[in-house]
Amino acid sequence: MSDRAADDLPKLDAVDRRLLAALEADGRASVSHLAERCHISRATAYARLERLQASGVILGFTTRIDHQRAGLGITAIVNVTMQQKSWRHALAEMAELPGVAMVAATTGDDDVVLLVRAADLTALRDVILERLQNLDEVRSTRSVIVLEEHWPQLLAKTFPAG
Repeated sequence: MSDRAADDLPKLDAVDRRLLAALEADGRASVSHLAERCHISRATAYARLERLQASGVILGFTTRIDHQRAGLGITAIVNVTMQQKSWRHALAEMAELPGVAMVAATTGDDDVVLLVRAADLTALRDVILERLQNLDEVRSTRSVIVLEEHWPQLLAKTFPAG
C-alpha cells in the first residue's frame, strides 16, 4: 500500500474497535445497547457509527445464516486458474454465478478462489461445469467440498466489547 493510500485510511481507536467488535457479534444491536456495551454515551456511539459508515469502514449489516437449514446443503471452495487477459471482467461474471458467496483474487498457483453454496451436488455441478468453466478466461478449476464450517469472529476475539 502506498503512503498516500495509508494516509487516506480512517484512524481507528480502541472505542472504534470495541464498537466494531460489538457489531460483529450482534449486527442488530441498538445504538443504546452498543453504547452500554462499549462504555460510552449513546451520542458518542451514534456519532462514531456515522463516521465509521461514512468512511467506508462499515460497509453494511448482515445476518448469519444456517445455509443447511436454508436449503443450501452443499458448500464448495473452488480454486480457479485463469488466462490473464481480462480478469476484472471475469471476476464480475463469477460474482454473478448462482450460489457464489465470495470471489477472491489470490496469489499462488490459483488466481481466484470462490465460495459456492448450492442445494445439492447437481446444482453445484451445473455452476462449476456448465457456467464457470464456460467463461472464456477460465483455464481450469479445482473444487473442495466443505464438510463443516466455523466462522470465528475475529474482531470480537481481538477487541472484546465488554
